[in-house]
Amino acid sequence: MRHNVKRNLSLLLISVVMMATVLIQPMATHAAESVDLKADSAILVDAETGKILYAKEADMALPPASMTKMMTEYLVWEAIESGQISWDTTTKISDYAYSISANPNLSGIGLRQDKEYTVKELYRGMAIISDNGRTIALAELIAGSETDFVKLMNKTAEKMGLPDYKFVNSTGLPNSLLGEYAPKGTDPKANNLLSARSAALLAYNLINEHPEALKVSSELSVDIGEYKDVENLNWMLPHKATFLKQFHYKGVDGLKTGHTDIAGYCFTGTAERNGQRLISVVMKTDSKAERFEQTAKLLDFGFSSFETKELFPKGYQLDGQAKLPVADGKKDNVEIATNKAIKIPVQKGQEDKYTIKYTLDKKKLNKAGELAAPIEKGEKVGTAEVIFAGENDYGYIFDAEANKTIDIVAQDSVEKDNWFMLILGSIGDFFSNLFSTIVDTVKGWF
Repeated sequence: MRHNVKRNLSLLLISVVMMATVLIQPMATHAAESVDLKADSAILVDAETGKILYAKEADMALPPASMTKMMTEYLVWEAIESGQISWDTTTKISDYAYSISANPNLSGIGLRQDKEYTVKELYRGMAIISDNGRTIALAELIAGSETDFVKLMNKTAEKMGLPDYKFVNSTGLPNSLLGEYAPKGTDPKANNLLSARSAALLAYNLINEHPEALKVSSELSVDIGEYKDVENLNWMLPHKATFLKQFHYKGVDGLKTGHTDIAGYCFTGTAERNGQRLISVVMKTDSKAERFEQTAKLLDFGFSSFETKELFPKGYQLDGQAKLPVADGKKDNVEIATNKAIKIPVQKGQEDKYTIKYTLDKKKLNKAGELAAPIEKGEKVGTAEVIFAGENDYGYIFDAEANKTIDIVAQDSVEKDNWFMLILGSIGDFFSNLFSTIVDTVKGWF
């Protein structure tokens, strides 16, 4: 009887341990598995480093609808920064911009042609309520015509390094809705195209180069002529309306919504919490609400699963490779180390999966693997590459190599030895080599 009790207790303990293992095991991967997005394409990016934290079909080029306006916003800021225009610059409304604004189906509130508008008025209408007529007016002001503005958009996209893009107008509307006003040289049936990766990179450039853009994108409403307090289309902001409060997400301050029949409902969002800013993109969701719900999923995943950490400090030295031999120097070797710290967002529990690999600059080494003196302190002698041995390494939204590597530099200066010591060294090397040759020859006789 006692034996059976012990046996039953043992079986019970084993069962408990097994159940605990089953319950605990998934928790380590729960965060990654929980991002089940209802979007055709999506991406999540750390706004400081450009590190991609999550991606779903992120390189698929899709119509971005009014997320296109992020490029128009960027070019407005660039024109202001260069002095081409100012916030107080005024412009009249063309027949084209007026016709789009007068159409109640094309996301606009009536512009008037009997008055002039400031850049600030037009920009706020574009950024806060996605007004198409005001967007066109800004494009015409900056480039003279939307046709030339589109050329500027594509040129800027190339300069930014957007991997997947095609701009055919400034607003994101299908060209078919623009009729006779469709920019010259573009397909009258074409749509703008962006991948989620490209949209994130565009947003990255906008908010990092022009962070003031977030002050406008976070405004809850805007006055448009006789219309007062027209609400921002971004429902994740802290709106007062009861219906919208359910979508509020702490830390969100931008960036751009989008919707057309072909694009579905899109959103490029950004939020900051505890000093960490994330950029998210969801493309082709099924409703206004869903684009914000899916964005919240992405942001929850990023903020709960990742923490920015200094993996390797400045001056890090790889074991066994802390020194390099020096030829023709007053010192026989020089210490080498990384020139800056490696600080990136790391998924919790994955810290030990990162290592560093050295690659020395062969052009600076002789056949014996020595650096030639003189050597300056801080001189680059190679690169250190960060190696990740875990799963789901999505890379960066821009030049991956530039972010995976840092410089290895000399920690001290090494002067070249004087000519007399170099000659003595050469003589010593000569006789040493001669002696070795003689010994080898004599050995060969026997």
